[in-house]
Amino acid sequence: MITRVLATGLIAGIVAGLFVAALQHVTTTPLILTAEIYEVGGEAARGDASTLSQSALFHRTLNTSLSTIALSMGYALILLAGMLLSEEKIDAYRATIWGACAFAATGLSAGLELAPQLPGAAETALHDRQIWWLANAVLTALGLFLLIKTDAVLLKIFGLALILAPHFFAPIPAVPESHVPAELAARFAAASLSIQALSWLIAGACAGGIYQLLGSHNNEARR
Repeated sequence: MITRVLATGLIAGIVAGLFVAALQHVTTTPLILTAEIYEVGGEAARGDASTLSQSALFHRTLNTSLSTIALSMGYALILLAGMLLSEEKIDAYRATIWGACAFAATGLSAGLELAPQLPGAAETALHDRQIWWLANAVLTALGLFLLIKTDAVLLKIFGLALILAPHFFAPIPAVPESHVPAELAARFAAASLSIQALSWLIAGACAGGIYQLLGSHNNEARR
């Protein structure tokens, strides 16, 4: 069982990570490079930033891709662990649904209060954001589980309360002072959330499908 789970997480993470890394290269990475120009001084820094991007873009892309693959492996393993603990049947469809719920807890819900930010943007204290994000993710995930997996009305109401609760004590947004144009920041926030959603969905679909495929292969091998 452990070998099957680890193999599934490894394969699913590589497949999903490579796909998402390719999307990042043409969506969020160009926005980050543009924001860095504004962060270090606008037009006067365009030449230096262009030189830097040409000399270091390969290493940045490689490091980002490896991080994305590792993160996708983590997503796949988290989804598999949650489904196994809840005794959920694991297949591509159900794992994708779990991936959607995971994104709702870790990305969508948090993004309502703390949108992804580009370099040079004003932001609240990192420590406060980290604590709130963790509390929000845990409470939202538990709330979604109660809403979807339980039948008792009181438990469903309690689940809804858990989902709403973190938004009453979210960190106060920072004063909107930024060198980055608002349009660029909005595009980055939308692209980042979209990429995160795809990361969870693809990791879930791959993990569920591969886990089921490995199970069928093992059953055939025993015959």
